[in-house]
Amino acid sequence: MATSLVLFGLTLGVLAPGAAASAPPGQSPEPDVTNTINLYLRSDGTVQAREDILFTESVPDTFQRDFVTGEHYDSDHDRVYEISKLQAVDSEGDRLDFELTEQDQLATATIDLDQAKDVSDETEPVSVTLTYEVTGTTTDMGDTTEFSWYAVGGYTMPVAETLVTVDAEVQPLAVSCAAGDPRSSIYCTSSDMGGTDASMARFTQANLSPGETLRVAVNYPPGSAAEQLELKRNFSFASAFQVTPFSFGVFAVITATLIGGLVALIWARGRDERALRRELAKGTSTFPGLSSGSGRFRPPEDVHPGQIGTLIDEQADIVDITATVIDLAVRGYLDITEEAHGRFAAADWTLRRYPPPADADPLRRYEQILLDALFDDRTHVRLSELGDDLATVLPEIRQEMYKDMVRLRWFARRPNVVRNRWTTTGVAVTVGGVLVTALLAALTNQAFIGLALIITGSAVTVGAQYMPAKTARGSTVLAHTLAFRSALGQADAHTQSVPTDDRVDLFSRYLPYAIIFGQVEKWAGILAAAGEELDYNDLPWYHAPAEWRLEDFTDSIMTLTRTMSGVISNTRPSVRTTAGVR
Repeated sequence: MATSLVLFGLTLGVLAPGAAASAPPGQSPEPDVTNTINLYLRSDGTVQAREDILFTESVPDTFQRDFVTGEHYDSDHDRVYEISKLQAVDSEGDRLDFELTEQDQLATATIDLDQAKDVSDETEPVSVTLTYEVTGTTTDMGDTTEFSWYAVGGYTMPVAETLVTVDAEVQPLAVSCAAGDPRSSIYCTSSDMGGTDASMARFTQANLSPGETLRVAVNYPPGSAAEQLELKRNFSFASAFQVTPFSFGVFAVITATLIGGLVALIWARGRDERALRRELAKGTSTFPGLSSGSGRFRPPEDVHPGQIGTLIDEQADIVDITATVIDLAVRGYLDITEEAHGRFAAADWTLRRYPPPADADPLRRYEQILLDALFDDRTHVRLSELGDDLATVLPEIRQEMYKDMVRLRWFARRPNVVRNRWTTTGVAVTVGGVLVTALLAALTNQAFIGLALIITGSAVTVGAQYMPAKTARGSTVLAHTLAFRSALGQADAHTQSVPTDDRVDLFSRYLPYAIIFGQVEKWAGILAAAGEELDYNDLPWYHAPAEWRLEDFTDSIMTLTRTMSGVISNTRPSVRTTAGVR
């Protein structure tokens, strides 16, 4: 029976395409090295190996032996073999020095043979014995346990003959082998299973050239040895972000839950505001903003332009501060004088401070800080001279404008704090999502799930702009404000209802609001026309050179607001700079 198996193995070697009965493809010098490799497969799947290498002549000073430590397994994984407890001894049993290096799924042992040559007679062959252990060679195949290993991973010298035995103390079911290039499928010289009562599989190969390998495989009954298949995942974007029913399902659940919750939160925060707008619209459908009995349209009571600007977009912007300066002039805390200049010269204005008028509205804290910063203990200042002094208090002015939103009970919390908190949360979730996605990509093929966190974090960052929640009072003021803005936009049809003597004063008070609403050009023209009806040369709070006419006011005020916004914004470039844009 053994003879027939040997003949069967030889026949396979002959019939296999390109099989080499003597040597695999490749030319090599006359070999003078032989080796015997004994592999013992333990029940835990670990392989104990002993390799006897015999040099018959021309013994080199060093000898290299390669061990395959990994190979391609499937599109996502490499198979890993681990070599341990490697030792090299001479014929006397004394250890030999060697250096082990690893690169590209290959471990190379460089063995110093000088000591081995010293203990051998010059007429006798030099013998070196390697011992080591290997894990990762066994795989459960359903009805069999397969042992597979590169018994020879490559030498630096040609080997005349190699004999490999594999013993598992269990009768093998089948054997196979391949010799030559590491990717070769050429059968080795011979193989057999040692007969019906044997537990040893044997393989031989003649004339291995330098760098060529000998791989052996033996199949045993299931459970003969524990599986030790070790796989290392290979990263690729295609595999890492593979869309499977599981990954898509988890992605959909996470995304729907988090994004749905965010949308519901934004919707709930806007509910009171929407309801109040509808109710106010019902009562002011004829002409929004008309005050009862007066026939005049007006802003919400005791609400200043800077406060309205902050309420509308929940931002304390440059345009809000610019409008506040104009409002302070209209209310008598200062006046503005346009300086004479040539046709192509830059315009400039002088701001002059006055004691608070007896009947003036009290200053809000942000207005007081702004007024003090403009003059800095001076009675007058040119607009072109403003800069550093204003820059130091601008953050405080903006913070006070936000605090006003809470003091007036328009917001439960400062809108900038709420917005920043949600923005920070969104950025943190996004960064966390990136880290989770990277981790999933490195360790699994479920990185697609991590995209749900990135998308959610980005949505929270964008949705942060909608998170500041107005109170019922704030929603009411906003609804009135929007009605007032609409009224200013339709002013041409309603200004005639205002008595002529009151128009300059009333329209001047509305001009800062028009700046906030982006209607400064239109409203400045209306104000100038009202002054011309009364034969005014200028306005009570705005003065100009002798050659200036009130009909020039529109161009002057537009240039002033743009210039003032530029001066303020240059002290803090991160704040929006365009006056009158909302």
